[in-house]
Amino acid sequence: MKIIIALCAALAIAANAAAQGYPSRPITLVVGFAPGGGTDTVARVMQKKLGEYLGQTIVVENRAGAGGIIAADLVSKAAPDGYTILLATIAALAVAPHLNSKLPYNPLRDFAPISMATVSGNVLVVHPSLPAKTIAEYVKEANSRPGGLPYGTSGVGSAGNLAGELFRLTAKANLIHVPYKGGGPAMSDLLGGQIPSVFASATTATPQVKAGKLRALGTTAAKRSATMPDVPTIAEQGYPGYEATNWYAFVAPARTPRDIVARLNREIVKTLRDPETHDAIFKQGEEPTPSTPEELAQHMAREYATWGRVIKEAGIPVEQ
Repeated sequence: MKIIIALCAALAIAANAAAQGYPSRPITLVVGFAPGGGTDTVARVMQKKLGEYLGQTIVVENRAGAGGIIAADLVSKAAPDGYTILLATIAALAVAPHLNSKLPYNPLRDFAPISMATVSGNVLVVHPSLPAKTIAEYVKEANSRPGGLPYGTSGVGSAGNLAGELFRLTAKANLIHVPYKGGGPAMSDLLGGQIPSVFASATTATPQVKAGKLRALGTTAAKRSATMPDVPTIAEQGYPGYEATNWYAFVAPARTPRDIVARLNREIVKTLRDPETHDAIFKQGEEPTPSTPEELAQHMAREYATWGRVIKEAGIPVEQ
């Protein structure tokens, strides 16, 4: 017993010493997608300024595959020393556990929340040939079609898929999900008229809407998007309480010392509030949304429960 107590004390002293000298070498920021995507863009926009605040180089490492699961698994098993952190998505932290029975990590147990990074709603956009100009008209159009009205997304389990299924359930609309292998292909088919509607990310939809090539019917967040203030939310168009957001968040491996998490949180929040960094992220259609570790933990738990329910009610198949 005395040996165990002594070992615990020694580990606590070592962890405290490590935290006091942190960081003493470069920090790896893992992203679960290929270069050029939303998470990668946010990571690289923040890379330089975050490195300046921490006094160390930030190395962005892309570990693409399985919708961010490969990267999340890697970081969940990394040393809990603050030198490997993850910029994760809603898919990896709140959705994947409900779609994959063999997920190699538990998002609520295997990570130490650091800070929210960005939050943005998806946008329901339609091809100009579709008569619907409001959410009410969209639902009416869907329910008038015997085979239903197709909506595209970037894939099964994506933020767009979840937003679409939640809307289908909420509005009791006859909608048919058409998954693509990414937001780009879905948007290409929508612009070409091969599909009438898409629940798209703000980053993908905003340029096309502003160019007059597509019509935005509503956004999926609780409040209007600062990047598309003229587009009403779905909630304010007759569906109060409807909300489906896409978010990115910084997490570290579980058991990372509190002092290190606090330091990372402090510098990440400063970076997100830095005017130049904030504007650069905002121009991508994302809204910087720093938080405390506790706020992020609560958000993750709520989203985990919400999307577990939606996935079950929508009948989205679970990978065995």
